[in-house]
Amino acid sequence: MPSHKPSDAGIFLWMTYQTMQRMGLDAAAIFASVNLPDQPPDKTVRRDNSTQHRFWDAAEQISRDCNIGLHVGANMPPFRGQVIEYLFLSSPTFGEGLQRTLRYQTLLTNAFKLDLRIDNELAVLTGLQHPVRHYLECAISVFLNFFKHISEGKFQPTAIWLTHSEGASAEEYHRHWNCEVLLGMPEGRILFDAAQLQQLSPAAEPELLKIHENLAEQHLSVLEKHQLIDEIERLLGSGLLESGELNQQIIAEKLGRNPRTLRADLQLINISFEKIVSQYREKLARRLLANTTESIDQIVYLTGFSEPSAFSRAFKRWTGETPTTYRHRKQTEHALD
Repeated sequence: MPSHKPSDAGIFLWMTYQTMQRMGLDAAAIFASVNLPDQPPDKTVRRDNSTQHRFWDAAEQISRDCNIGLHVGANMPPFRGQVIEYLFLSSPTFGEGLQRTLRYQTLLTNAFKLDLRIDNELAVLTGLQHPVRHYLECAISVFLNFFKHISEGKFQPTAIWLTHSEGASAEEYHRHWNCEVLLGMPEGRILFDAAQLQQLSPAAEPELLKIHENLAEQHLSVLEKHQLIDEIERLLGSGLLESGELNQQIIAEKLGRNPRTLRADLQLINISFEKIVSQYREKLARRLLANTTESIDQIVYLTGFSEPSAFSRAFKRWTGETPTTYRHRKQTEHALD
């Protein structure tokens, strides 16, 4: 199975923007660090997780808060109105709701690989590792707020393990998470009394649960089809683009798919193979022109065009600028930063 690029549901970035605004932070400058405008992000657009490092670095520098992730997460409202909440509410118990959520966790994020273990009277939610401390601590706060909302305020962790060795003070963690926090641990964990898994859901409803599970399956199927774009782009970047061996039949074979099935799956998410290739070429051309000294002829080759004139026409259509004008403008901007 191909690995998918880590990404998060758009609702999280939307919540982050709204929370930063309420906290009086300079959201415009922080969001500009990942080339996003000063406005609420689209909830429906899934976000590449690789930008989290730049985003939270900018957030710390601009806010001058060395615990910015912890504080933003603590100020976020409970995560509401998504199929995951409905699965929890319609499940008989908190534990069953949590197990269903873990089955569909990719709908929220695939940056974590969460799992639930029971060790005698202790429940352990594992898999909370991430290289960006602020992102991780914000995410843990989102989980805790959601669990408290679903359990009508009864959920309470007994301890939290963090893999990073430097963080907030013990008092600061306790103020927000109300439990012991251990740094420099071998894996990230939320530990809590296993008896909490048996808490009954007052909104449990078997028929609604079936509907919500079907809905979650549909969402997961659509998400997997969207991830086809990542898989196709990975193949384009592995040498296919410049080789000239570029057609849907070859891509389908390399993905182990039937070409008709691939075409149908792409149609379900309203995109064509040709559009994916065009978008990838544009992104690659912009990056090479802005960030490298590669010659135009070499960029024409790397982006899979047959001749410079065809590349120039396509680039002018994408950007409204010639490749030379675009390169000069972007590299001048970089020099001024």
